[in-house]
Order: sequence, then structure tokens, then C-alpha cells
Amino acid sequence: MAKILVIDDERSIRNSMKDILTFEKHEVLVAENGMEGLIAVKTEKPDLVFCDIKMPNMEGIEVLERIKEFSRDTPVVMISGHGTIDTAIEAIKKGAYDFIEKPLDLNRILITIKNATDKTQLIQETQTLKNKVSKKYEMIGHSEALEKVKEMIDKVAISDARVLITGPNGCGKELVSRQLHEKSNRRENAFIEVNCAAIPSELIESELFGHEKGSFTSAIKQKKGKFELANGGTIFLDEIGDMSLNAQAKVLRVLQENKISRIGGDGDIQVDVRIIAATNKNLKEEITKGNFREDLYHRLSVIIINVPSLRERKEDIEDLIAYFISEICTEMRISPKTMTPEAIELMKSYEWSGNIRELRNVVERLIILCGPVITAEDLKQYK
Repeated sequence: MAKILVIDDERSIRNSMKDILTFEKHEVLVAENGMEGLIAVKTEKPDLVFCDIKMPNMEGIEVLERIKEFSRDTPVVMISGHGTIDTAIEAIKKGAYDFIEKPLDLNRILITIKNATDKTQLIQETQTLKNKVSKKYEMIGHSEALEKVKEMIDKVAISDARVLITGPNGCGKELVSRQLHEKSNRRENAFIEVNCAAIPSELIESELFGHEKGSFTSAIKQKKGKFELANGGTIFLDEIGDMSLNAQAKVLRVLQENKISRIGGDGDIQVDVRIIAATNKNLKEEITKGNFREDLYHRLSVIIINVPSLRERKEDIEDLIAYFISEICTEMRISPKTMTPEAIELMKSYEWSGNIRELRNVVERLIILCGPVITAEDLKQYK
């Protein structure tokens, strides 16, 4: 059941609502003025607030505004015996969940409580899910090389500047792109990832820009492209060095005009998308070879973030091992295992050509094949 706060200067209203809601098995708190109500919201953290509009000293609309300043997700239902359409509209604009006129109708109150608490639960579940996703893309380590990357992300994320992320395979370029999105003003909108190396060259344009029904043999229905799906958010073009020259020309047009055209379409579609690209290739060398457009390179590389290989941040290996052991054991629903100091030092001595991806795979293998304590001998056997 819900914890409900009733703020009303009329004792009869407070008492009747408390009796009714207590009978319905809710926990009920009462406050006789706005200031007392604000203190109760801060200290008791109710699931729902009923607040009268007409009160001495501090009116209900002001109480609502102040609640929303420090507890935005707490639903507040405004109640009034002098309600007008204008008052109700003002309350809703200020963030009220609902507006109920006096005399209060029991059924209306109970339905409002159910709907408001259901919404609160959904918000909490969504936030929990977002936290899990954010944790999945957390950047683990404290090395000087990684701290420079994190510092660059913090400086750049808030802007809409295009970013080119460079570094070897498996070093965490996707994590950087995710952090740039999560810390940006676009974080509530879509993050669309495109692996340019995994899409055949003949399909890349359809994937990026979409197509109209009948525009080619297998186009049996209209399809939105990745740029259109990312409108208002971020598109991450991974391994952009593998994109065909023809597709590069069309991406360049998007950067210049903020417009796309579906294959087979007649008109342009306006898009507002932040572009983050990544590559494990030296694009300047690819330009010299004729494999990459120089004008596209300069458009994409407003900011360049180079992600260091694991060999350049070996002091992070112990932190990464601990993180992967916890994560993998949780996924497997087994008790966390430990690794001896000797085994950790041995792990630090390896070159890790596959970088963090290889390190995680080795940790997972050791967890599966070894006992509760992973030793240096285990590592020599199963590395």
C-alpha cells in the first residue's frame, strides 16, 4: 500500500481523508499548512501528495512548485472547493498529477491513487533499468591514460560537436560513445549504433537512410533508416573506416544539410542527430590510399578522442578483473570467486592484443573452469 500525505488547512478534510485512506490500508500522514507539508515531503518521502489549493500563508500552487523543485517524480494531486478550469490548467502546467474538486468523491480518490502509484512504480522501474544500462557501460579504472579520456568526455559531452573515437579493437570505443550520449542533453532520446563493417556495402545505404516500398526487389514495405530513428538523439557509426565511398558521400550530405533521402523517396527528411564515429584504422592513411574521403574526415573529427590500449593502462587490469568477476558471477548466479595476487600480477604481464574484450573472455573462462580461488597455475593452464 502507498504512503500518502494530505496537506489541508481544514481539520475535517484531513481527518476524513485519513480515516478513508487508512481503511483502504494506506499509510496516511497529515499536514495543516504548506510549510509543514514541505517538511513532511522531504523527511517522509510519500508516494503521493494531496494538497489543497486555498491555504493561508502559502497557497497550494506554491507548495506544488516547491515540491517539484526537490522531488520531481512525487505525484501531487491538487484539491479545491473553489475550482475553475483556469485553476486546474495552471496546476497541471505546474506539474500536478491531477486536480479534484470538493466535495471529494471517494471513487475518484481511489482511482487517482491507483493510477498515480502505478505511474510512480513504472518510473522507478524505468530508472532502475536505466541504472543497470548505465552500469553496463561504466568505464573501469583509474590510470592516468583513462582519466584523460574521462576528462575529455566530460568536456565534450554537453555539446553537439561531432566526435571521432580512435583506438584498437576491444579497447572500449563503444563505452566512450555511450558515455558521451549519457552525459549529453540528448540522453533521453535514442542512441542508435551502426556497425559499418558488419553491413554489406549494397545494404548500408538502406540501413542508414531507409527506403520506400518497391524501391528495389526486396523492399516489400517502407523502412526508416538509422538516421531517421536517431532523430533528436545520437547515432554511433562504429568502424566508419570500412564504409563504402558512395555511402560516405551520402553521410557527408547529412552533415552538411541535416537532411536525408530514403532510397526511392521523392523528398528530403529533416533530421537532428549528433554523430559519433569510431575506427580502429588510421583514417589519414586511408585518405592517402583513396579509401576514405578527406572532407568527411574533417567533418567528423571536430573532436578526436583516442582510447588507449590495455597495454597503455596496465594499472587498470586489477580493477577490471574485480569488476568482471563480480559481473560474470552475478550473471551465472554463483558466489563471487577470488584471484590470488600472484595470478593478478601474471595477468598484468601479458600483452593483451585483444585488449579489454580478451581480458573479459579470459576471466570468464577462468570462472567457469577453476575453483573458488583462481591461482597463477590456473592461469598458466587456461590462458
